[in-house]
Amino acid sequence: MKRALTLLVAPLVLSGCFGGSAVKESYFNLSAAPGNAPSPATSSGPAIHVGVATVPEAVDRNAMVIRTGPNRVEIDDANRWVEPLKAAIPRVLAEDLRAELGTSRVTSGRFGPYAPDFAVTVDVQRFDSSLDAGATLEAMWTVTPTGANASAGARKSGRTAVTEPLPSRDAAGIAAAHSRALARMAAEIAATIRR
Repeated sequence: MKRALTLLVAPLVLSGCFGGSAVKESYFNLSAAPGNAPSPATSSGPAIHVGVATVPEAVDRNAMVIRTGPNRVEIDDANRWVEPLKAAIPRVLAEDLRAELGTSRVTSGRFGPYAPDFAVTVDVQRFDSSLDAGATLEAMWTVTPTGANASAGARKSGRTAVTEPLPSRDAAGIAAAHSRALARMAAEIAATIRR
């Protein structure tokens, strides 16, 4: 009788261990600010290229990293970024810069069909996500005149440090708050390019 019961229970235990409770993954992306959707193409503005961003190793992963205390984080495997942050951040900055500067000639990643007038590099030093404190972005960035513009002025550097509250205490709120933080950084970069 014991043996029959053991044979009956074993498959149930194994099914629970090997797939009965798989974690459903949700994917999120960074996006341009709602008011910064790309406008119709205008080719009269400056050509800008936003290079690949450097990001802290602690957050350089697909799973969201959630800060739960001063010295503690949790890796949230159920909520993931749909693309690497070092590619997503330049893409979103390029979209925000298009709207800020009124030009369609802004690229990220690989260079576009034209030589840029300005090259933008970004070194993200802090990319914190907290359900309580919000989304914190600290980054150093540089705007370098290039090509025919190279003699127009020296390279300019700046630092952006912002914390955005979450619109909702979940992964979607984290993605939205970081997107707003990137829009604020794009506005600072655009002001430097205008000068």
